[in-house]
Amino acid sequence: MRTTAGRGRIYRRCGCRDTHQHQLGTHCPHLLTDSDHGTWNFAVDVPTPARRRTTVRRGGFPSQDSAEQALRRFLEGEAGGFDADPNQTVAAYLTAWLTAKALVLKPTTMARYRDYVRNDLVPAFGTLRLDQLAHRHLSAFVTSQLAADRGRTTLYRCQATLSSALGDAVRQHRLPHNPASPPVLHRPPSPERRIWTAHEAARFLAYCHQADPEMADLFEFLIGTGLRKGEALGLHWTDVHLDQSVLYVRCTLSAVNNNQLVITTPMTRSSRNWVAISPRVATALQHRARSVPRTRGDPNNPFAGLVFCRPDGRPLGPHLVLDRLHRLSREAGVPRIAVHDLRHLAATITITAGVPLTVVSKTLRHSTLSTTANLYSHLTQQAAREAVDTIDHTLTRAEKTSTRTDRPAWLRPPRDHIHRLREALHRLRSPARRQHHGEPVSNRACDHTATTSVPGTEKAALSWMRERPPTC
Repeated sequence: MRTTAGRGRIYRRCGCRDTHQHQLGTHCPHLLTDSDHGTWNFAVDVPTPARRRTTVRRGGFPSQDSAEQALRRFLEGEAGGFDADPNQTVAAYLTAWLTAKALVLKPTTMARYRDYVRNDLVPAFGTLRLDQLAHRHLSAFVTSQLAADRGRTTLYRCQATLSSALGDAVRQHRLPHNPASPPVLHRPPSPERRIWTAHEAARFLAYCHQADPEMADLFEFLIGTGLRKGEALGLHWTDVHLDQSVLYVRCTLSAVNNNQLVITTPMTRSSRNWVAISPRVATALQHRARSVPRTRGDPNNPFAGLVFCRPDGRPLGPHLVLDRLHRLSREAGVPRIAVHDLRHLAATITITAGVPLTVVSKTLRHSTLSTTANLYSHLTQQAAREAVDTIDHTLTRAEKTSTRTDRPAWLRPPRDHIHRLREALHRLRSPARRQHHGEPVSNRACDHTATTSVPGTEKAALSWMRERPPTC
């Protein structure tokens, strides 16, 4: 039986053989009498650059509907520019994914993806069909690797690489969902960093200027600007403007496969920005200019004209800088830290000194303000406490200096208006006041007629005060 579904064709065939052991295929007589005999297949002609007809055949589908659905997905994938072969294995998909990503990813990221794909993902899932890959396969892989004492951070990054690859398959409608989402292994907590104090940093820099002046300039620069290690090592003299006290971050130096140095673009778009130069950093750069001759950049040699390099002009490797930092820290008697912790030290000094978080975020060239707040939450918590304490102190001081009449109604103590009115009327009609105005004073101990000389006056006043709302 043979049907056509637009471009391509769908048919049913079996594996029965004749007397000469030749497969009958679509000519088997049982296909006409038994609807469950054989399996459904599809075939479609695909164009090639050489303009030669190439037919793609895929089979083994249990029903005609499943074969039509597979053909439709294959044609949609071809129109979208990706392979939607239902028989495509995980190894074939990941290999094609790496080839496509090589055009857009940085060399360092590409090298890490390639290592995870070749050393972990393909050996574990390569023989599975992409459509068959499920969450249970990933769970079994992570469990077995943890049992073999594999690092959780390495497994998390390996899992994230697979999730990124499968996420592209979902966006291309190659898969209905991402089997690696939600992740089997969550991100491990970051270890607590040990950041130098200002006194430890000053002691370290003082020792470096005596023991290793060349590296002292680099460490002064890293602490004074907050640049990343690769951005400082990839800085060219053409991007430094000492007369304007500013430098521009346009390149970063990275190590691929731990031994090959390359010049790439900065980490994010916001990282490609200008940075102000302090007098202390300007002094370090001027000393560097006297030590290493300033050369112009060469388009054929991206390492020409580097600010921080070896005496012969070769770039400084990131591992060399880390080894020097550890050795000098040990000799100076300060705790051992990583090179990136110098960037955290710059942020810690500025935030502790009261510099607004928005200014710190712009100085560090973070993409969002929330990135800075999350990285340095231990410092922003103290700033938040100081902020609310400032509000409390200001309001309390304003209450003490303001007069009683200036207080709002809800802060004033309640008053007995009727009782105060009675006292006022009693003083108004007292004998002493009447005598002062020349009125006759009665000799009786209590002259009730004197306090009611105007009939109904007090009663009317009290009634009026009860009806009138308080004004204070």
